Amino acid sequence: MIKKTILPLILLVFFLFSASATTNTDQRTFKISKNLTIFNSILRELDLFYVDTLNYDKTVKTTIDNMLEKLDPYTVYIPENETDDLTFMTTGEYAGIGAMITKIGKEVCISEPYEGMPAQRNGLRAGDIILEVDGEKVADMTVNEVSARLKGVANTTIQLKIKRPGEKKIIQKSFVREKIQVNPVKYFAVVSNKTGYLMLSEFTDRAALELKNAVSEMVKTNQIESLVLDIRNNGGGLIDEAVKIVGYFVPKGTSVVTTKGKNSDADRTYKTPTEPIFPDMKLVILANRASASASEIVSGSMQDLDRAVIVGERTFGKGLVQNIRPISFGGNLKVTTAKYYIPSGRCIQAIDYSHRNEDGSVGHIPDSLTSEFKTRNGRKVRDGGGIVPDTLTKDERKMNIAYYIYLQNMYFNYATQFVLKHSKIESATDFRLSDEEFKLFTDYLLEQKFSYVTQTDKYFKELLDIAQYEGLDKRAKNEFDALKAKLKPDITKSIEENKAEISELLSLEIIKRYYYQKGEIQFSLRNDKDLNAAIEILKPNGKYLKILNK
Repeated sequence: MIKKTILPLILLVFFLFSASATTNTDQRTFKISKNLTIFNSILRELDLFYVDTLNYDKTVKTTIDNMLEKLDPYTVYIPENETDDLTFMTTGEYAGIGAMITKIGKEVCISEPYEGMPAQRNGLRAGDIILEVDGEKVADMTVNEVSARLKGVANTTIQLKIKRPGEKKIIQKSFVREKIQVNPVKYFAVVSNKTGYLMLSEFTDRAALELKNAVSEMVKTNQIESLVLDIRNNGGGLIDEAVKIVGYFVPKGTSVVTTKGKNSDADRTYKTPTEPIFPDMKLVILANRASASASEIVSGSMQDLDRAVIVGERTFGKGLVQNIRPISFGGNLKVTTAKYYIPSGRCIQAIDYSHRNEDGSVGHIPDSLTSEFKTRNGRKVRDGGGIVPDTLTKDERKMNIAYYIYLQNMYFNYATQFVLKHSKIESATDFRLSDEEFKLFTDYLLEQKFSYVTQTDKYFKELLDIAQYEGLDKRAKNEFDALKAKLKPDITKSIEENKAEISELLSLEIIKRYYYQKGEIQFSLRNDKDLNAAIEILKPNGKYLKILNK
């Protein structure tokens, strides 16, 4: 009797499951159709009856952006006119002049020509003000609009009219746009006995190859045995490149990261594809709160595999996978499809978006909201978002007057004048800003009537407004007046108190004018606390093996 009832029961369960699945699919389809019909009706009614003329593209784009913003920060709509930016994100390649531009006041100017690129080779300098591009005046254009005109098809001629500070005559330039390939390896060098350093800025489709070539060169030329890999401020990129880089240091077939999503097509385990090239090289990875996505796959998997020591700040906490989906009229949807899980089983993604700093990186998350995992050697690590370094460091810099000088482009403008008076300077590693030159910069700030309003002062005014509303301003008048006096910036005193940081930022801007990005990096590494900590760990009597429990 029991045997006879089994088959009907199975069929009944299957029928109910199938019916339920069909019903859910039908309901989902109906809801999608219903809401699209509502949106279509609203847009048509607005077109017929709204008092002003609609900008259809802008209205719909705003609607789409607001809808996607409610999901996560990384699911975005990329219209057809922004597909060049998509190509640059994945390949680091575009056709143009090879220079960064910025807007100062109402003028768009060259902020940084890349060494060896068309702009630099044809004599464009930081500070040059762009007046015309191919005969079209750029006054009142945005930076993006000017950038779009500087870019174009490779091997086409571009004509520029520029105004150079210190020269009365308008300068005309005519040269050819080229395919610009930005190398993700910004700098590499030997920084200590048998220790190399490499800065990787992004994970584009040549990141692994360029890293391998640079490290191989240091091994061949300088016989390095240790490497400091700097991925600070590296926002990520292609997951395959991250896996390849890990594969240079760990055995072939090692699981690096697993992705899991709602759709089974998103479920995948990425394993190292080749035999390691540097299997015995000691490795320290520098990371900070701006190290995200693929950077966290590299640092997190290396930590879980006990293959590298991580030094720096807790990383950003972006463990979400995005895929590019083509949509109508040449656009694309960059959509989050899965989450990352690294070898210990923990997820890189922050638990939610409520524990975030203002820049989007992971804020403080109590251990009670996280779970414990273990590395290959049994070290304890936690999830909850981002990678917590083995050796934590902290950026002690504050948002002081040095920051406000930067916001108002004072370093940039002064460096433009500095170049007019100095045809050359010492090398990036030897350059020192003299006390006399610092005094000249201080005088320049005062001549320009430099001033600023602190965030504290803004909040104080809000507090005072609330106190007035509640009738408490008179009761605490003396205290409010005393606090107001203390909050008023003393420009000269603040400059002197923050001389070291101001001097460093001004020096960096000056050095870029002569030695470009390479020189800027060389100068910034001279007093880099994270790098110094890494070098100490890698010394023969350092803590490298102890940290990794080896």
